[in-house]
Amino acid sequence: MAAFSFNKLVIFGVGLIGGSLARALRERARATGEVVGVGRSIKSVERALELGLIDSAVSLDDDHALELALRDADFVLVAAPVAQTEPLLRRIAPFLYARTIVTDVGSTKNDVVAAAHAALGDRVGQFVPGHPIAGRESSGPDAAIPDLYVDRNVVLCPLPENPPEVVERVADMWFATGASVHRMTAGQHDSVLASVSHLPHVLSFALVEMILQAPDAALKFSFAAGGFRDFTRIAASSPEMWRDVCIANRAALLTEIDAYTNVLARFRQAIETSDGAALEAAFERSRTARTEWQHGGAIKAADESAQ
Repeated sequence: MAAFSFNKLVIFGVGLIGGSLARALRERARATGEVVGVGRSIKSVERALELGLIDSAVSLDDDHALELALRDADFVLVAAPVAQTEPLLRRIAPFLYARTIVTDVGSTKNDVVAAAHAALGDRVGQFVPGHPIAGRESSGPDAAIPDLYVDRNVVLCPLPENPPEVVERVADMWFATGASVHRMTAGQHDSVLASVSHLPHVLSFALVEMILQAPDAALKFSFAAGGFRDFTRIAASSPEMWRDVCIANRAALLTEIDAYTNVLARFRQAIETSDGAALEAAFERSRTARTEWQHGGAIKAADESAQ
């Protein structure tokens, strides 16, 4: 476990992601710094306080309490839906100390980078865009666990304005939770995550929505079993968060939806023409790739594996 210490960490949004970071730093890294939770709803942060995730709870609407919370803070973590990033950064900017490091956990990065520039201006070097690729279908302070980030990837998308030591401090924080830290550009991050995270969530929501619209929906749900449960598990995720993700990363996500639609059209054609060989070949490529991925092997693109 990497050594990490701080004096004060202020978390905006002490739910699954922010709460799990607080628990990991306390229970895994044995960090003893003060953790302050800030929320739109004081009820939510008071629940985090009851659970011992934070040392004090602050309402976002309380100017005086917010100023005190941010005083001498080492770190600020923005763990809110991505559409709230710019308003939150604007809210804290007047109270932000020059040495305070700000980072986020948003699932999209191009929009977050633009939000940081707009809200912080020439102080944007204090903000390090980040994204821990971890989660559960449950949310809120009660869902927080200390091991959420163990052996999970965290992506940092450093800005040209970030001093190297500031980026390293954020990386050290995530290392202390047991995560593996990687660096990408914001554009590369959004393209990759549109494919392997955002699209799967859209497909999961879409399947449930399709069945809900059927006249025999109740009958279909009554016979749904393991395959349906596994495929739709992530449809239990936060609608607000995924609404914002889809809109924020719409260009990359639309590209992935179009690519998926093209593959689905090929499958449809093979089924319609009873082309079992084409179906089996595609299914075998997918099975092999998933097995290799699951065991940490190298993945070949479809055109390479066909050679």
